Amino acid sequence: MLTLNNLKSPKGAHKNIKRIGRGQGSGQGTQAGKGHKGQKARAGGGVRTGFEGGAMPLYMRLPKRGFSNAPFKTIYAEISLAQLEAKFDGGEVTKEALIEKGLLSGINKRRPVKVLANGELTKALTFVNIEKFSKSALVAIEKAGGKIENK
Repeated sequence: MLTLNNLKSPKGAHKNIKRIGRGQGSGQGTQAGKGHKGQKARAGGGVRTGFEGGAMPLYMRLPKRGFSNAPFKTIYAEISLAQLEAKFDGGEVTKEALIEKGLLSGINKRRPVKVLANGELTKALTFVNIEKFSKSALVAIEKAGGKIENK
């Protein structure tokens, strides 16, 4: 029988940590694995990623071409029809209602909402001020008798 006086960790669960800089007997004394002097041996020492000892780094030597829209792209909070089917019995679907029902949380509360067509929708829902819908979601909403209002 397992009781408090005979509890043991499984084999291999506990590994002794390497205590650096704790004397010669530890095997990691003297320089504590940092070699002899130099920038990387100092407290807080080391260089940033891409640093090449003061030479012009590769990322600055290479030519830059084109444009990336990545910093400006719009990220949507995605809601599926299956989630709406489970949480709503009818009526209006607004951003506030989605937050109240727990479908939007964290950063998604501030993002624009997009409705995706994953799952079935059988209830007639009215979508008020929801930013975006996939084409198949639009078809499914209209088929279920719902409508979309942008005030």
